[in-house]
Amino acid sequence: MNHAAGLSAQSRYLILAAAFLGWMFSGVQMTITNLASGSATHDFLAHGRLDPENDFAPGNLLVLSPAPASASPRSEVWIKEAMQKQRPKWYARYNCAFLLGAAFGGLVFGWLGDWAGRVNSMGLSILCYSLFAGLAYFSITPEQLLLLRFISAMGVGGMWPTGVSLASEAWSDVSRPMLAGLLGTAANVGIVVLSVITYYIALTPDEWRWVLLVGASPAVLGVFVLAMVPESPAWLEAQGKPADSKPAGSMQTLFAPPLLWITLLGIAIGTIPLLGGWGVTNWFISWTEQVNGVAEYKPRALAAIMRAGGACIGSLFGGYLASLLGRRTTYFLIALSSFGLSEYVYLQMNPAMPSFFWGVFVVGLVSTIFFGWLPLCLPELFPTHARATGAGISFNFGRILTAVGVLATGALTAYFNENYQRAGAVMSFIYAAGMIVILFAPDTTGKKLTD
Repeated sequence: MNHAAGLSAQSRYLILAAAFLGWMFSGVQMTITNLASGSATHDFLAHGRLDPENDFAPGNLLVLSPAPASASPRSEVWIKEAMQKQRPKWYARYNCAFLLGAAFGGLVFGWLGDWAGRVNSMGLSILCYSLFAGLAYFSITPEQLLLLRFISAMGVGGMWPTGVSLASEAWSDVSRPMLAGLLGTAANVGIVVLSVITYYIALTPDEWRWVLLVGASPAVLGVFVLAMVPESPAWLEAQGKPADSKPAGSMQTLFAPPLLWITLLGIAIGTIPLLGGWGVTNWFISWTEQVNGVAEYKPRALAAIMRAGGACIGSLFGGYLASLLGRRTTYFLIALSSFGLSEYVYLQMNPAMPSFFWGVFVVGLVSTIFFGWLPLCLPELFPTHARATGAGISFNFGRILTAVGVLATGALTAYFNENYQRAGAVMSFIYAAGMIVILFAPDTTGKKLTD
C-alpha cells in the first residue's frame, strides 16, 4: 500500500525539509566539541578547573562560580606540556559522552516515535539538543560541559530514527536513493557550515563558548516541527490495526525472534561507519590542532571543512550506489576503500603538508558514502510497527560500541604522547572488519517500505 498517497505534495516537501534541517543542525551539534574541545581544555587548565593529577572530578559538576584568580598563574609552558595528555583524553571523553548520549536518546526517542508519533518525537529531539547546547555555554568545569553535551546528544540520537522513518514513509514510493542521499548529507552540511564560521571567527581558549549559542539556535525549528509538520500516514494507519497484529516496537520485540537476527546485523552494520567516523577520521581535526597549536584556529577549521566537504558529496550518492551496485557490494567497496585511504593518510602524510587537507577531503568523501547508504537500507530491515525503534537501535547501539572505540583511540594517542599516526593506523582496521560483517547481511535491494 502506498502510504505517501495520503499526503499532499506540500506536506511531503514540508516533511522532507524538516527532516533535512533537523539532521543538518544535528551535524552542527556533532562538530561543536570536535572544533572547540582543545580550546575548552586549554581554558579549563589555565583557570585551574582541570588538574592533570586528578583530571576527572565528579564533584566539579556542582561548582557554581568561576575559579578565583590564582596567585601563581599557570605558564604557557606548563599548559603546553599538560595539553599533550589532556587534549586527546578530553577530546575522546567529550566524543564518548556525545556518542553515549546519542545512543540513549536514539532508544528513548525512537521508542517515542513508534508510540507517540514521528513528528512529536522529532520536534522534542530538536528541542533537546538545542536547549542543552545553550545551557552548556555556562559550563564552568569540564565535567559540567561533559554532562551537558551528553544530554544534548540525546536529542541528536533521537533525531536520526524519527526523522529517517518519517521522511522514508512520506516518500516511500519516489526517489528513495535521492532521499537517502539528502538525509545522509544533511549532517555534513551542518558540519561544513559551522566549520566555515569558525574559519573566519576566532575559536580560541579565550573565545570558544559562542559556538554553543550557535548550537542553541535550532530551538525555533523544534517548535515549528511540533506545530506545523504533518504526521506519517503509515504510522497513523498502524495505530488503527488490532493490537495482536501490531506488536509494539520495543526492546523485547526487537531482541526476540523473528527480529533478533536482523537487529544484531543492524547494530553491526551501523557500528562500522560510526566507529570509522568518530574513531578514525574525526581525529584528523585534533591532529591538525596538535601540529599547528590550539591558538591557530584556521588550520583546524580547514581540516573540518575538507573532511565534511568531501562527506557532503559522498553521502549524497550513497543511496544511488547502493541501488546501482546492490546493498552488500556497495557496503563492501566503501569499507575496502576507506581502509586503504585512511591508512595512507595516517602513515604517509601529516598536517604540515599542504596535500594533507586534500587527503582528508578524499577520506571524508569515501568513508561517508556509508551515511547515504544507511538511511536507505536500515529502514528496509524492519516492519512499520518497529521501524523507528529498530533503526534507532541499529544506529545508536553502534554508538555505544563506538564510544568504547573513541576512548581507546584517546588512550592510545595519550599513551604515545599525541602520536596520532600510530593510533589512527590501528583504528583504521575497523573498516576491514566491515568487509566481513556485510557478508552476513540480507540484500534488500528493491524493497519498498510498505508492509
